[in-house]
Amino acid sequence: MINGKRIAVVLPAYNAEKTLEATVRELPDLVDIRILVDDHSTDRTIEVARRLGLQSFVHNRNYGYGRNQQTCYREALAAGADVVIMVHPDYQYTPLLVTAMASMIAYDVYDVVLGSRILGGQARQDGMPWWKYVANRFLTLFENTLLGAKLSEYHTGYRAFSRTVLQELPLLENSDDFVFDNQMLAQCVMFGFRMGEVSCPTKYFPEASSINFRRSVQYGLGVVLTSVQFRLQKLGLAHFGIFNRKGRCLGPGLDAPYYSPGMSETTNDGRSGG
Repeated sequence: MINGKRIAVVLPAYNAEKTLEATVRELPDLVDIRILVDDHSTDRTIEVARRLGLQSFVHNRNYGYGRNQQTCYREALAAGADVVIMVHPDYQYTPLLVTAMASMIAYDVYDVVLGSRILGGQARQDGMPWWKYVANRFLTLFENTLLGAKLSEYHTGYRAFSRTVLQELPLLENSDDFVFDNQMLAQCVMFGFRMGEVSCPTKYFPEASSINFRRSVQYGLGVVLTSVQFRLQKLGLAHFGIFNRKGRCLGPGLDAPYYSPGMSETTNDGRSGG
């Protein structure tokens, strides 16, 4: 706990067998809830998660990165989390920053905190491919212009959210794919949540997950579309479900179509529950 707030770390996993243990070993002791959602991996991710004592959930097929996050956040809220930090289990982002990110929310400084690869000025030195760096800078400039924000980047996978944010955002309106990340931040800006950033060094190595060039282009187009939709809604020229506060949310006790059927909880002794 921090300041009386229960801290949860969620790990959206797909084929993370080789890097999961290193990631979990660096999580600080203050984390109260550790949840892994396996998006139908083809390796031993769930066996490693069980051995590490993680509360684990398994999708019955590969639904996508966005759907995985939806499940992560729902289960964290159901477990009573007040602050939820998403940590990728590929060991690309250091789990050592969880304490700093969680504290900024637990002490009500921000509602959302991002681990930025850009703030420290070391992204290229850390190994970010040049074409990803250029795309990151262009898309971030484009988004800051249309959203009226001043973030250093929108494309990090290292994020912390307050319980209120996860309950109020209409996350079920978002994509099941990678652009879910970007839609979520655009929603945070639209609804006026306070957003902060911390500098986050990043590791690039063969076992770290990364989308290929084709999927990156698809993601980039989705980012542009989301930003245009944001501006059109702000101008009152159109209305979109992802920016509608009355959209479905992830509050405890709510039914969610991504959860049933196709979901099972795996306990540490190997048994499965509903």
